[in-house]
Amino acid sequence: MEKEFKLDDIILMKKQHPCGNDLFRVIRVGADVKIKCEECGRNIMMPRIDFKKRMKKNMTEEQK
Repeated sequence: MEKEFKLDDIILMKKQHPCGNDLFRVIRVGADVKIKCEECGRNIMMPRIDFKKRMKKNMTEEQK
């Protein structure tokens, strides 16, 4: 089962951001994925392959 995500989804990551938060919003999708920390607002860009490895679950899908 492939982990699905799209623009503006809230994602729970396996590791926390240094600010202590582990929820991020997807703000760009392509070959690279850009996410924004929901706590401090910092942006992180990483390759899609790395993002899928570090992603724990899609919180937006769970709310539906």
